[in-house]
Amino acid sequence: MERNVGTVSRGIRGPIIREGDNIANIVVESVLKAASTDGFEIRDRDIVCVTESVVARAQGNYASIDAIASDVKAKTGGKTIGVIQPILSRNRFAICLKGIAKGAEKIVLMLTYPSDEVGNALITMDQVDEAGINPYSDVLTLEKYRELFGENKHQFTGVDYVQYYSDIITGEGAEVEVIFANHPEEILNYTKTVITCDIHTRERSKRILKAKGAEVVLGMDDILNASVDGSGFNSKFGLLGSNKATEDSIKLFPDDCQYVVDEIQKRINEKTGKHIEAMIYGDGAFKDPVGKIWELADPQVGVAYTPGLEGTPNELKLKYLADNDFADLSGDALKEAIQGRIKEKDGSLVGKMESEGTTPRQLTDLIGSLCDLTSGSGDKGTPIIHIQGYFDNYTSE
Repeated sequence: MERNVGTVSRGIRGPIIREGDNIANIVVESVLKAASTDGFEIRDRDIVCVTESVVARAQGNYASIDAIASDVKAKTGGKTIGVIQPILSRNRFAICLKGIAKGAEKIVLMLTYPSDEVGNALITMDQVDEAGINPYSDVLTLEKYRELFGENKHQFTGVDYVQYYSDIITGEGAEVEVIFANHPEEILNYTKTVITCDIHTRERSKRILKAKGAEVVLGMDDILNASVDGSGFNSKFGLLGSNKATEDSIKLFPDDCQYVVDEIQKRINEKTGKHIEAMIYGDGAFKDPVGKIWELADPQVGVAYTPGLEGTPNELKLKYLADNDFADLSGDALKEAIQGRIKEKDGSLVGKMESEGTTPRQLTDLIGSLCDLTSGSGDKGTPIIHIQGYFDNYTSE
């Protein structure tokens, strides 16, 4: 029978995850229970995904702000530290800043403007234009910023992040100085000890700072990349990808978790005979067209995944074929011609016109974005995602 449904993404409800829970077993049992109660089958090449948050929770990968402070002080000396290019986030960065400030005597906070790395705006480009300044070259003091722009509250949170971050720093007993600039080397006019807090551009920032004479250069990935007095840690990403857990602790990105996806794949095969793919996902890679915010606060979308999810899509653009190669056909003849071309396509369509307009991104980024949008980040209670038909095409039956 002809199939008339393509990709389906289902949010799967599961229990509240606690430290020590067997996350692979919970994922498998939750998916199989949902299949039984909601009437769908597990098929070969289905994808089962779980958000990084519950994996880290099951691992017990937590750390206190005291552990952050201790690591910062040990690695910087704890005097005047430049903290540059952070994102504007109460959940993602504010709690980390609390720990960093606790490990320092003074913080020179350098904020990028008009927005941070992931699109959270301090001010708008219209405000920049009206002020007659050049964000690519002009460095602003706090006094100049307030003179030009006054108080600016975030569109969605209602928070003035300049004041909020300043209050966090002074609340931990450190002195604070705030500047606004878009080149990492500007901080070296204030201190040679720097923590660069950008996520996806961190290696470039580190390189520039070292070349310009910084004496100590750390990224967020260099803090809590090993345990401090028994704390949680992430050996590859440190504080990157962490979230606020309590007022005095963070939950880190899950560490060394390939075993989870491998176990999910293995157990579903044992229970159903089907070969599925599995992935742990972080923030999706998409942009809010109104708020201009990218969901890219995690260092990567595909945290861990089975080998079948490696690579990029290899797809033909159906409308290109319909409008060009088969413009003289319609109805069943057009359908058969396109299905034939799909069956004939080779292993790589890179550079070919018939693939123009398809999405040239990693499968894990695309699938992780689908998962993130499906699961949400609030009270849906669906940290597990079951995707069916993702690898189907127009010829699939």
